[in-house]
Amino acid sequence: MKHRIVYLALCTALAMPPATAESTVSIDVPKGGWHAASDKKASFTQQVTYPAASVNTPANQAETALIRGRIAAQAKPSGRPATLVVNGVAMPLRVEQDGSFERPYSFSPGSNSVEVRDPDSPEVNRVQFLHNGKEQAAAGLRVVLSWDSDNTDLDLHVITPDGGHGWYGDRVLGNGGALDVDVTTGYGPEIFAMPAPLKGRYLVYINYYGGGYSDDDPAQIITTAHVTVITQEGTVNEKQESITVPLREPGELTLIRSFSYP
Repeated sequence: MKHRIVYLALCTALAMPPATAESTVSIDVPKGGWHAASDKKASFTQQVTYPAASVNTPANQAETALIRGRIAAQAKPSGRPATLVVNGVAMPLRVEQDGSFERPYSFSPGSNSVEVRDPDSPEVNRVQFLHNGKEQAAAGLRVVLSWDSDNTDLDLHVITPDGGHGWYGDRVLGNGGALDVDVTTGYGPEIFAMPAPLKGRYLVYINYYGGGYSDDDPAQIITTAHVTVITQEGTVNEKQESITVPLREPGELTLIRSFSYP
């Protein structure tokens, strides 16, 4: 029986396609291992002037608050975004013409994972790391917004039980909630987080702020928004709920989700 098991294992290994010498997907940051927090240089807001053509991340952005890398084989043949998966939440990722990608992200203390998938091949690169966020508190509630169209800006609005309104015009609330990531150049993410969520009812709105079509082509492009509500992130009690909704017209304000915590 032992010899048969070895023989089957050998046959299985021979039947598998040979691994490539080097993955086409590289992630420069975040790196694996243990990360000391250095978020004083972190900036989570990007400026945009339509038509948005690139990601504008500050040159001195803290590497503990950044996802950056390159898809080497990308000459943008399809123009499709890559897929970014952070702690199990998937979202589109803009890839520039040279194959590079870059996004700010506010990681929670503790274990985190980042995965980037090539849109034109089965290539995947995944990084697991521990974030030593001594100056941060883990998110008891996190709301992540992403969307499926480039050169488009959606805005996340969260109403908290005490009447607080978290959005890009009031990013930090007195109750501890904050809009800690605001990507405006297409696909997102936008992230609202609270370390100690208040008990009561929350309302999640999306405003279709701008972009989505050009003056030369007035036909409206539907943008599909994807919202994930995460509670007790990084614990054994973590729960995720995802909602997908189409948005048709800039200026549209849509109630996406109403929920009670806990």
